[in-house]
Amino acid sequence: MISQDASDMPYATPDGQAMPLLAAADLQDALMVASNDLERLQRLLEDATQSLMGHFTQATGHIETGALTQARQNIGGAITALQFQDMASQLITHTSRRLRNCADRIARDTMGDDEDGDAVIAEAPLRPNPVTQDEMDAGSVELF
Repeated sequence: MISQDASDMPYATPDGQAMPLLAAADLQDALMVASNDLERLQRLLEDATQSLMGHFTQATGHIETGALTQARQNIGGAITALQFQDMASQLITHTSRRLRNCADRIARDTMGDDEDGDAVIAEAPLRPNPVTQDEMDAGSVELF
């Protein structure tokens, strides 16, 4: 078995272990797949939001017919779901930015700068996590 040290490889991990170009490319691909999955999840959430608008429409109908208890229930459920959608969207955006930053750094470190001499790297999020809440109950989320 031929041994290579980190100086022979285009990318070295923080602990000094060499990462071959193929492994770095595979890792970059995996990060991009995860990012694409998050984009797909974002589209699903947007579809769910459209469904929520239907709940508001139903609630309006209940109000017009005097069924206020049902209207309050529809509105409460819709508001909770909208708050969930908002939190999920923030997490998706944050995670997508972090994944893109990692993929860009791997590309730069393994393949070098682009033809202009500057590799474009997506900026990493400044905060570790935009949402600290980890459960959803009616009335438990503040919008602002």
